[in-house]
Amino acid sequence: MTDRLSSIITRGGDAGTTGLGDGSRVSKNADRIHALGDVDELNCIIGLLRCESLPAGVDAFLAEVQHDLFDLGSELAVPGYQALQAAQLSMLEHHAAEWNAQLPPLKEFILPGGCRAAAVAHQGRAVCRRAERSVVALGEFDAMPALPRQYLNRLSDVLFILSRHLNVAAQVPDVLWLPRRTAG
Repeated sequence: MTDRLSSIITRGGDAGTTGLGDGSRVSKNADRIHALGDVDELNCIIGLLRCESLPAGVDAFLAEVQHDLFDLGSELAVPGYQALQAAQLSMLEHHAAEWNAQLPPLKEFILPGGCRAAAVAHQGRAVCRRAERSVVALGEFDAMPALPRQYLNRLSDVLFILSRHLNVAAQVPDVLWLPRRTAG
């Protein structure tokens, strides 16, 4: 960024368009802007999760994720620009394997919940899946590299695993789905 933002209110979007990093303007309802907004919302939820009391190493991991999501946002804001690298995807896979190895195998589906931090991680997982769908939709009409889609796919898995890791750390059980329950 060569210029620092000195004026946030520009009135440039009053007509329903917004500027991209390459100088072009698109509708605020464009697929690219939906994807960008979903990634931004995901980053906000990760920021909210970082406000929780977290086990060692989790905050540093989430800080990296926030920077990665900003990199992804830059790819969405500047058509043709690529910021994500394979190492960022590998970092997600490393943490997924590390945390999952410490968890008991799942025999039932789980519901979002447990401790507050786990519930926020589940919310992040759901928004991450939406962001992934938005990036996939954008890629159907606009050339997109595979890495953003892969990153969001892995991140949603990691957030699921992290929710379970956070429940274990808080000594709170996962909330198991009880199919075919009777009203009582």
